[in-house]
Amino acid sequence: MASERHHAARPLHDLVEELLAQDGPLPIVAAGDPVLRRPAEPFDGQLDPALLGRFVAALRTTMHAAPGVGLAAPQVGVGLRLAVIEDPAPVSEEVREVRGRVPQPFRVLVNPVYEGVGAGRAAFFEGCLSVPGWQAVVARHAEVRLTALDELGRGVDEVFTGWPARIVQHETDHLDGVLYLDRAVLRSLSSNQAMTDRWTRPTPAEAAEALGFALPD
Repeated sequence: MASERHHAARPLHDLVEELLAQDGPLPIVAAGDPVLRRPAEPFDGQLDPALLGRFVAALRTTMHAAPGVGLAAPQVGVGLRLAVIEDPAPVSEEVREVRGRVPQPFRVLVNPVYEGVGAGRAAFFEGCLSVPGWQAVVARHAEVRLTALDELGRGVDEVFTGWPARIVQHETDHLDGVLYLDRAVLRSLSSNQAMTDRWTRPTPAEAAEALGFALPD
């Protein structure tokens, strides 16, 4: 893949065409690449409908292959305010109840913006495809109102709760140049192996006691 500086100087249309010329999932950009730290450019027709459709399909394929439950355009090196989300929620009933993790159908979010609804906060471990191998506790709004467009330009104005609310906050943050680690309790930072070996409970309470951090309110 060309350097990020080269990407920044090229029209987004040309960059996306080049990305889609390769077969298979798109390469995921890792933390440290400036594209993840710049606010993404609002979508305003930079990609024609056919190219937009192909790009959305490639984002979905890449998200599934990773695997993940959301992917923002900057994570594949494209500074465009666009993300996809989808979560089949293959979790136990206990996790479903505690985390509010329910199935989320495939959605395309164009120019999304969220705002918290009420004062409720929820703190859980989360990870990121652009920060592979690690997870940390992040306190987020338990409920958000999301406004956006879909891939056909239709308005979206919807309230998300539970884990879907976490997903849309995480992906929209990417479009603002924010990584989940910017909001995390860094003392909670744990490798994926540690998560498998130690922190399998639905809440991070046990990890908080053992690792010496306070759960955010």
